[in-house]
Amino acid sequence: MRLAEFILRDMEAILAEWESFATTLLPAASGMTSLALRDHAKQILEAVAKDLSTPQTKDAQSEKSKGRAPKLLGAPETAAETHAVLRARSGFDINQLAAEYRALRTSVLTRWIDARKPDEILLDDVIRFNEAIDQGIAESISFFSTQVDQARNLLLGMLGHDMRSPLNTILTTSQYLAALNAGASVSEAASRLIRSGASMKALLDDLVDFNRTRLGLGIKIAVANVDLAAVLANELEQLRGAHPGRVIQLETVGSTRGVWDGVRLQQLFRNLVVNAIVHGAADAPIHVALTGSEADVTIEVRNSGPPIEEEILSQIFDPLKRGLGREDSEAGLGLGLFIVREIASAHGGEVTVQSGTTETVFAVRLPRHVRSPLG
Repeated sequence: MRLAEFILRDMEAILAEWESFATTLLPAASGMTSLALRDHAKQILEAVAKDLSTPQTKDAQSEKSKGRAPKLLGAPETAAETHAVLRARSGFDINQLAAEYRALRTSVLTRWIDARKPDEILLDDVIRFNEAIDQGIAESISFFSTQVDQARNLLLGMLGHDMRSPLNTILTTSQYLAALNAGASVSEAASRLIRSGASMKALLDDLVDFNRTRLGLGIKIAVANVDLAAVLANELEQLRGAHPGRVIQLETVGSTRGVWDGVRLQQLFRNLVVNAIVHGAADAPIHVALTGSEADVTIEVRNSGPPIEEEILSQIFDPLKRGLGREDSEAGLGLGLFIVREIASAHGGEVTVQSGTTETVFAVRLPRHVRSPLG
């Protein structure tokens, strides 16, 4: 008896072993019904049996063994894909999902081999069965990862939205206390709250924007005719107030008017300067140069300090990279420079970095007119 026939004939016994193993995958399996524990296992086995019975070329076999079996555009989810989605929603982790397939592989092959004589075991059936199981694993893990990513992104989105209201209340109350003139100690405490609240708001803004990019929505911009020099000067005053011990110099050359999102460019500028404050030499000034040409405007932020290592430099704009491993609270989430790149890109511009023996320079080039603003 070929393996495909055996699977269909012994389906119930195989499913019973699947269910028995699934009950051990705690805590997710706790309290699940028999139907839920067997979720799509029968359809997965039927798909495997059908695959074993279908003629296959060597090239198709090779692609399938690598998890790259072709799939028709618009085709519905496979049983393995649907199984992965439901397992993710039930609280299984990815290791438990893979363990189900390992147990299934062992169960089927052990039962089939035990039921056959040695000379009746067809090696081609074993190879093709393993390929079919591997394809199922590939489909399941891909869909499982997508489901987990979507759930995480939605959670981050809701978290960012819900945190804005209490954070705004903290900032408003702090500003009210600072305006009371109730004494030096109250004013100083209010100033600390304002600075901490502003830092939290900046982190929250970066987190929300990072989440938008992961959901495929991109950085949202609303353009208008603005003077970039005035926008940056306003943000610079706030940065100087938040970091009174640092010297931040601004030099402007040429026309700095253009069609941009002023609020977004404030965010971009803030992230670049805070990055320079955190990673640059504490006893050296930070130089900001704003230069206008006929077609575009360039923002340069320079800070003194040791050079950035080449390995770090190559991935410095990747999210959740720089800042990891730092113990100071201002290192952030490692999203600041990623957000800078995304904002520049949304404006049709670009950001580059150069790091020498004594100085690091971030440069953002912005066309004066945004061609295709993102909604």
